[in-house]
Amino acid sequence: MTVTPTSWQPPDPSPPDTRRDWLLLALALIAIIGITLLAPGGLLDKADKVGYAVCHRITIRSFLIGERQMPLCARCTGQYLGAVAGLLYLLLRGRARASELPSPSVLTVLLLFLGIWAFDGVNSYLTLFPGMPHLYEPHNILRVSTGLLQGFAVVSLVWPVFNLTAWAQPDPQRSLDHVGELASLVGIGALLVLALQSEVEAILLPLAIVSSLGTVLMLTLVLTVMVLLVLRRANRATRWRHLLMPLAAGLATSLTLIALIDSARASLTRALGLPF
Repeated sequence: MTVTPTSWQPPDPSPPDTRRDWLLLALALIAIIGITLLAPGGLLDKADKVGYAVCHRITIRSFLIGERQMPLCARCTGQYLGAVAGLLYLLLRGRARASELPSPSVLTVLLLFLGIWAFDGVNSYLTLFPGMPHLYEPHNILRVSTGLLQGFAVVSLVWPVFNLTAWAQPDPQRSLDHVGELASLVGIGALLVLALQSEVEAILLPLAIVSSLGTVLMLTLVLTVMVLLVLRRANRATRWRHLLMPLAAGLATSLTLIALIDSARASLTRALGLPF
């Protein structure tokens, strides 16, 4: 008897839809909606709550929308606007599933960006203490500019780690392939600095909201990687819908963490009378 060989197909690596997945998704959505609705005030007030969890929010070190300071200080505004702008750039360049770190030349420049951001931050911090020596007088333009450089660097490193963890077959592209792409990001950053300096409320208001969303975005990406690892779901997604539950869980965890930090900071401020 002749046995005709049959072609073997590998099993679908995508995670099946299970009751646990739907339950976790439902719980995550309930948490997301509940925390969002419970945060008092309008959209800018909710953005303030995000900023309160991650930023010192010193008024003199922040841009103002009219007489109201933005949710994040100048440096943090730059960081998270840079993260959002950087991610949008990667998506538009077809790097939605890019899983390789930037090329060595670009990586060197990104590390330099991080060094500049840290150096300017330390110099600025020293000026909080009267008489403390520092190399130069800090300025919000420097703060937001170095923050943007940091945001570009961080998202260029975090995005491939997320993709490498999430996908069954991640794209072996680099997040940034050459210095020319990095120069484009710097150009985008220059436009954002000009926009923040414009003092036009119609421009500053959406930038304020986007910077707060950028905070939540970066937390969500990092926490989604942790969710995938904890649930043993790493390297199993083949479609974006397979990441719906992990992303929702990451977002819910991010919002919960922000709410807890807000509560702890407010409690310490009331108890000790110090501006935490």
